Amino acid sequence: MATTTTKKAVTATHRIPNKGRLGTAATLAFTFDGQTYAGVQGDTLASALLANGVHLVGRSFKYHRPRGFLSAGPEEPNALVGIHRDAARKTPNVRATVQELYDGLTAVSQNRWPSLAYDVGAVNNIGSPMFSAGFYYKTFMWPKGAWAKVYEPRIREAAGLGVAPDLADPDTYAQRFAHCDVLIVGAGPSGLAAAIAAADSGQRVILCDEQPDIGGALRYETGASIEGQDGWTWAQAAGASLLSHDNVRVLTRTTAFGYYAQNMVGLVERVTEHLAHPDLTTPRERLWQVRAKKVILATGAIERHMVFADNDRPGIMLASAARSYLNHYGVAVGRNVGVFTANDSAYPAAIDLKRAGVNIAAIVDIRDNPSSALVEEARALGIEINQGRTVVGTDGRLRVSSMTVQAKSGGPERKVAIDALLMSSGWTPSVHLFSQSRGKVAFDEPTQRFLPGTYAQDCISVGACNGADSLQATVDEGFAAGEKAVRSTSASKPKVDKGETWGGGMLGAAPGSGPDQIVKAFVDFQNDVTAKDIRQAVREGMRSIEHVKRFTTNGMATDQGKTSNLHGLAIAAEVLDKPIPAVGLTTFRAPYTPVTFGAIVNHAKGDLFDPTRRTPMHGWEEQQGAVFEDVGQWKRAWCYPRKGEDMHAAVNRECKTVRTSAGLFDASTLGKIEVVGPDAAKFMELLYTNPWAKLEDGRCRYGIMLREDGFIYDDGVVGRLSADRFHVTTTTGGAPRVMHHMEDYLQTEFPDLDVWLTSITEQWAVIAVQGPKSRDILRSLVDNIDISDAAMPHMSVREGTICGGVPTRLFRMSFTGERGFEVNVPADYGRAVWEAIWEEGKKYDACAYGTEAMHVLRAEKGYIIVGQDTDGTVTPGDAGLDWAIGKKKTDFVGIRGLTRPDLVAPGRRQLVGLKTKDPKTVLEEGAQVVVDPKQPVPTKMIGFVTSSYWSENCNSSIAMGLVEGGFSRIGETLYVPMPDSVIEVEVCKPLFFDEKGERLHG
Repeated sequence: MATTTTKKAVTATHRIPNKGRLGTAATLAFTFDGQTYAGVQGDTLASALLANGVHLVGRSFKYHRPRGFLSAGPEEPNALVGIHRDAARKTPNVRATVQELYDGLTAVSQNRWPSLAYDVGAVNNIGSPMFSAGFYYKTFMWPKGAWAKVYEPRIREAAGLGVAPDLADPDTYAQRFAHCDVLIVGAGPSGLAAAIAAADSGQRVILCDEQPDIGGALRYETGASIEGQDGWTWAQAAGASLLSHDNVRVLTRTTAFGYYAQNMVGLVERVTEHLAHPDLTTPRERLWQVRAKKVILATGAIERHMVFADNDRPGIMLASAARSYLNHYGVAVGRNVGVFTANDSAYPAAIDLKRAGVNIAAIVDIRDNPSSALVEEARALGIEINQGRTVVGTDGRLRVSSMTVQAKSGGPERKVAIDALLMSSGWTPSVHLFSQSRGKVAFDEPTQRFLPGTYAQDCISVGACNGADSLQATVDEGFAAGEKAVRSTSASKPKVDKGETWGGGMLGAAPGSGPDQIVKAFVDFQNDVTAKDIRQAVREGMRSIEHVKRFTTNGMATDQGKTSNLHGLAIAAEVLDKPIPAVGLTTFRAPYTPVTFGAIVNHAKGDLFDPTRRTPMHGWEEQQGAVFEDVGQWKRAWCYPRKGEDMHAAVNRECKTVRTSAGLFDASTLGKIEVVGPDAAKFMELLYTNPWAKLEDGRCRYGIMLREDGFIYDDGVVGRLSADRFHVTTTTGGAPRVMHHMEDYLQTEFPDLDVWLTSITEQWAVIAVQGPKSRDILRSLVDNIDISDAAMPHMSVREGTICGGVPTRLFRMSFTGERGFEVNVPADYGRAVWEAIWEEGKKYDACAYGTEAMHVLRAEKGYIIVGQDTDGTVTPGDAGLDWAIGKKKTDFVGIRGLTRPDLVAPGRRQLVGLKTKDPKTVLEEGAQVVVDPKQPVPTKMIGFVTSSYWSENCNSSIAMGLVEGGFSRIGETLYVPMPDSVIEVEVCKPLFFDEKGERLHG
């Protein structure tokens, strides 16, 4: 929506004058659920809504309970909204706590109907006893027939929170690959100290942080002073200094979402999400894939909530969040605020609010005798402190209105009126990225928390994520890590004048929310998991925390249990009567916080969804009207229809022309690998079933490659160019995996062999010239190779030149059964040589033919295609290729697999030919084959059709199939049942044309 931006100060009800860091920033207008509000430049959507007194922002997933803001950062589980820029730009499940405000922002609440205040889904809250932990495992099992028609459709309708966009994403995204010596994740005090230490070394440093500004917790900690400045001011100055170094890159608004192998860290940078009118030529987000020599994790810690009855009402939030809204954004989260805590961390929030003019109704501290300077400061300000007491419940429909306080041991209850409640049960080190790096956490018994333990990669955790409990320790750890990463530094360690200390707390449910009370004491806010659910999971037999997690869905929401995991673990450990480490910790997986599909997909959409590979002859083929098909990533000419021809007519013509004259086929997509070295022949002996040691230079052989289990993996013609060099061809789709297969065995099984492997698939363009006139066509073009039958018989290879000096590897081979040659030339010369051959071929009425004709021609001769006539369970014997196994060979990959009893047992499926009784009937590939079509259902299938075509050369249909005991069934009649008919077929040898093979030799 269009709005006017002014410099007038905001007078929102909860904006406190002269508080926060936004000052007299520009006024911005935005809407939430159709209501217009005012915020200021620098707000998040959350702070702007709170400034206007709005706490209700969503409904919970399962019970549809009213929910408000819990946090001020990415750990937020409740405040998920939809951001709508226009009809096509609708982003669901955006955390309002990290969405920066811009002029005209339009946000909508989610998971409610008809409105946020009146949601009919709240009936689930009344029926909550039916939705206890694991109810879906028990409910959706019966009646069996209800799953497909009732349960699954309803579950799909209810799944998710926001609504996915239904229009194509018009935005662009970018990606960058970067290498650095030091990657520092987190720009709080420890991350900044590490960057300062590394910056002066001259080594490449990247510092990233998910916030718009650096500083981390210094944005709300008013008691910090570094180098004579308040903490926030020092952080901004440090950031400016870092930016002046050419070797340092500072990335704000950038989340490190995944830590992968070899110190690869994935980052997503939000480039334009904060702009009102982004330039559409600028990427919306940028994906960074950073490979770092050293990673320093300075990811901080996350404050935990208190687990007590009805702790999820809007207005109940973390104490650190309230401090952020007050000290950074200048927003008071309430006017009459209560505090519930188990450690000192909540006291500064109460003190700051009190000094800002906000009434603190009471602090409820479950500790019996809290004693610290912060406690005394709170008392001195006149704040009521209830020690040794607990909050046992709250009231309020759409916003908290009171809290009920009681002694931990029970007794009289006291209701205290409030409009906001701050809570803190302690801090959880953010070990998520450390865990993703495959590091092993260790439980620190004195502080009751998991800390980084055994490292699996070259990284180090510093600051609060490593258990540091003071600003001084945080800065010391960060600076030491940065200095060690670069080995030496000329920088001086920042001097901490004063700082806050945090630590202590509790895990699990607070007193007063015991196992016998039927209350909703929420552990996981997003998935509506309560303390009672955790206890029930244990009572029903769950012993591992991973099982508890899945049974209750605790920690399985989009926040990955950042605030809930340790509470759930502690409750389970209590019921099991085991120490927390014995119950275990769930695994943290990427992404750290949700990442948009756009950032991950990036350019890979539409025409760029998958890389498209084109042969050197592609342009010529387009000009000739070729119809293309996708084969792997390659565009291959399927056929070349002429005017008035459909695909079938074109293929029939191409097949006839190849057999009567000649045809040109673009075979450049075939995989090509050079195997070179003194032990090349030994290596080939081990990787293929065939013998290679005695193959003469200049000769070719058809080779079969097996897996270890004895099944066919790939095939192709191999030419021996010299004693130490083989030119190996593979199937088009098999080239990458065959290369990987070879490298795997060379490096792990046969490392003693002196061999090098090189993929040359794209180095050579390949032009197959097939047919009786193929030699006549090439004779005048080949410069210095004798291609007579005597000098170059079938299955030969020669090196020389063609077309006046173009280097060529010329193979005499055939995949059609006709006299044939395959001309390999450098890819840059591919089209020119093709056009020269084409001009010569036109003199003999030759044609260009595509992959479909190639398939028909090879099937007429019974030549197999791996992956079509094999299915991963076919041995050479099953395919009738026993002759390709060296009878004297004692070892090759798969030799032991071939001796397995089940691979030599009678009745295996074997490749045979199938002739239809009606020669005009073409079988469907994949159709099943049976002995008796009249047998009762379920019918026993004995095989299936692998290849089936109309053959113009045979004037009949032809087919091949894998049939049980196929070789012994030659001449037998079988049946192929189809929906509208049963087709009668005769089993034959898979050879339909030129049975004696005379045409190969002209």
